[in-house]
Amino acid sequence: MIGLILSVSVAGVAGTLLRFATGQWVTTHWPRHFYLATLAVNLLGCLIIGMLYGLFLVKPSVPIEVRAGLLVGFVGGLTTFSSFSLDTVRLLESGQAPLAFGYAAASVLGGLLATWAGLYLTKF
Repeated sequence: MIGLILSVSVAGVAGTLLRFATGQWVTTHWPRHFYLATLAVNLLGCLIIGMLYGLFLVKPSVPIEVRAGLLVGFVGGLTTFSSFSLDTVRLLESGQAPLAFGYAAASVLGGLLATWAGLYLTKF
């Protein structure tokens, strides 16, 4: 159990730091488009989780520590539904309703497509 906790923790830190770095980079280069960082990490996370799911279906012998570390730790630390929600509210509050709804649609539909694409890529 300690190995499982450690793998989720270490991978979670890596995912969280990648999300933080992405947010810093986007707000430095495109401050008006702050929401792109959340969109990018969420879509990337969906692609990664789809690929990992597909790989783990083919290789069920992958240790639980590795699977949980990558799925729960890394992808869980990288992606964020709460930031997506806050970004959407901020866009709405600033009078950018069409952009807010477009962002929400791109996040949800893009996330579903990215997860499917990740799973599909493991079929080759």
